[in-house]
Amino acid sequence: MTQRYDLAVIGSGPGGYRAAVRAALRGLSVALVERGDWGGCCLNRGCVPKKDWHHTARLLTAQDRFADRGLRGRLEPDLEAAWRHQHAVVQRVRESYQNYLRQLKVTAMEGHARFTGPHTLAVTGGAAGPCTLEAHHILIATGGEPHVPAPFHPLPGRVLTTDLLFEQPPPPGRRVAVIGSGVVATEMAFILAALGREVVWLARSPMLRRQGFSRPARKALEEALGATGVRLHSGRRFESVDTAGDGVTLTLDGDERITVDWVCLGTGRRPHTAGLDLERAGVETDAAGFVRREGLRTGAGHILAIGDVANPWMTANHALAEAGAAVDRILDGGTHAPDPLQVPVVVYSALELARLGLDEDAAEDAGLEPAVGFAAFATSPCALGQDEPRGFVRLVGDLDRGTLLGGEIVGAQAGELIHLLSLAPDADTALAWIARGRYNHPARAEEVLNAAETLGAKWGLGQAVWGSLPGDGEAVDEQ
Repeated sequence: MTQRYDLAVIGSGPGGYRAAVRAALRGLSVALVERGDWGGCCLNRGCVPKKDWHHTARLLTAQDRFADRGLRGRLEPDLEAAWRHQHAVVQRVRESYQNYLRQLKVTAMEGHARFTGPHTLAVTGGAAGPCTLEAHHILIATGGEPHVPAPFHPLPGRVLTTDLLFEQPPPPGRRVAVIGSGVVATEMAFILAALGREVVWLARSPMLRRQGFSRPARKALEEALGATGVRLHSGRRFESVDTAGDGVTLTLDGDERITVDWVCLGTGRRPHTAGLDLERAGVETDAAGFVRREGLRTGAGHILAIGDVANPWMTANHALAEAGAAVDRILDGGTHAPDPLQVPVVVYSALELARLGLDEDAAEDAGLEPAVGFAAFATSPCALGQDEPRGFVRLVGDLDRGTLLGGEIVGAQAGELIHLLSLAPDADTALAWIARGRYNHPARAEEVLNAAETLGAKWGLGQAVWGSLPGDGEAVDEQ
């Protein structure tokens, strides 16, 4: 039996779920197909459980300042209990996701979807039995899967991807090797250390080399990690991995051997397209395995692709931004995609790091004249009252036009504050929106205002910062 819909979405991760919800809210009939756990990697094995653990880790590391606040006693980490807590949170969020889909009358189908033609999908393996979907538009949101570089091979209890780490309770043993230098490894090295594990952090590359954070930001994070006893040993090459004994023995270049109880791999992800039969729909992939697209549309214009399966940034934030845009493009017929640089990138480690847009180097490479506005949390009444004075706000503006090119926030709640830089209608008026906002005092957000005003005063961008906004001077109807 063939079921017909306006939109069929393959994958229920953050991008697929948001697209299904947004499309249903805008009146489209929607089918959402998921062959694994509802919510995809982000909910079950990624950002949601990891952020749960990060909050626990921050509570543990904050206790060194408790005595000065009149608090007595010590908190003791329990990784197994922390795993159970994140598992309960994930289950609760998953239930709320599924309930909302039912309320919106989205057809949620369990099973593996593969293309049988440009507009048709065969769904198999679900409890309801096989069926065929026909849709006017199809959205590919199948996400990614862990990249496991040689000589590593996943082995439950010994060599764990983050998928394996969150699927089963953590293995016994105190000494853990964290492998990788990207966002996930930088986060897990801190989290596991705070939760009572002795962390040996090894990687080929320097920390966060590809994420675009400034040298001051990376230095601040290195210092914060060092204060917790965590240090990255970069420039290392892995010759072999031996799991035959009680633990795991890593042989590095120079014949150095390190033995740990288990390994956590934070070595990135790769797009997941296996079994989709994309060629039957005229959809192609590139050399790295990402779905080819122009804007958000594939070579088959009615088929769109979003998130990790198509976007090398491979973050839930990018998937969410593209999901909303994809539904808009289905309804308006356009091809425009969100600027990936204007989507926040956040690292939750010993310090939070958040950024979007261009830094000074990228701005200069683009032929622009950047100027920097800076404000430190060291003098913030709110930050001092929270015992969290580390970090800063850096805003990058264009000297010629006064536009906001980008920004970076380092310190507690950076992942929340970064949203202030993304809410203005356009880059030309963003600094004015920040400067003309109304702020609670004392608040960490005030340092975003201070950084904007520094740009205005120091670099002659006063008109950009304090100039008029649309609607200024208009009469207000108070009826």
